[in-house]
Amino acid sequence: MNADANNLVPDDSQLLQDITGLIKESKQQAAQQLNAQLTELYWRIGKRLSEFVLGGERAAYGQQVLRHLSKELTAQHGSGWSAKQLHHCLRFAETFPDEAIVSALRRQLSWTHIKSLIYVQDALKREFYCQLAIQERWSTRTLAERMDSQLYERTAISNKPEETIQAELTRLKTGTRAQQGVFPESMYCCLSPAGASSIQGRREYPLLGVPKLR
Repeated sequence: MNADANNLVPDDSQLLQDITGLIKESKQQAAQQLNAQLTELYWRIGKRLSEFVLGGERAAYGQQVLRHLSKELTAQHGSGWSAKQLHHCLRFAETFPDEAIVSALRRQLSWTHIKSLIYVQDALKREFYCQLAIQERWSTRTLAERMDSQLYERTAISNKPEETIQAELTRLKTGTRAQQGVFPESMYCCLSPAGASSIQGRREYPLLGVPKLR
């Protein structure tokens, strides 16, 4: 009886696969939305901290303020509000004071990406890594590796005048081909995982004039 019943059960493997895909997609979207909301929260906290800590004569007591707030916030809201985290928030707001820019970044990069970028002192270098991380969809690990390997310094753009660098970064944002010689062909392997040297699976990346992994 059970054997006959089993024979009547349709093959639902595709149905299971489809539903599993929907669940995974929903979880990913929820995680992205949560990241965006938390990133905005951190920026707003940083903005408020900047107004308070840097306002008037309070700058000298900044670290004390962060430590005290950390204790109070941890007592009320649990872990995740260390003085170091509050400092990240403060640095975030100081590095990206424009809310419109933050609104775009929080949808394109994770908080971990942003934490790496806000400690890059040079604004043009920071924008370089920011735009490549967005365009190439770098993981946080890949971003860290590229920064550690001094990718920016190894490209021709780093030796150009500031106006030229800014113009090329604008081209990068808008999807326009970079000027010839700014990003040399010798940079082929810079965008591949873990410094891989194989040229298989690459296609031309029109923004930089270098190949892009599929």
